[in-house]
Amino acid sequence: MTRNLKRAFEAASRLPAEQQDELAAAILEELVADSAWEKALKSSDTALGNLAHEALEEYRSGKAEPLDPETL
Repeated sequence: MTRNLKRAFEAASRLPAEQQDELAAAILEELVADSAWEKALKSSDTALGNLAHEALEEYRSGKAEPLDPETL
């Protein structure tokens, strides 16, 4: 455990029990969300690679057009 994390947990340990439980739930929720996000990114590698390849092919074949932010 890093020094900063240890300090954060020490500070949190001085909170009332209800606030400690709320903080713990928020931390655990964030860790689960991060894990799900990482899993989603890993599973999208193929799709993103295909989209990038398709975009390059369109660009190389002259089918791509410059983006004009004024027309968005």
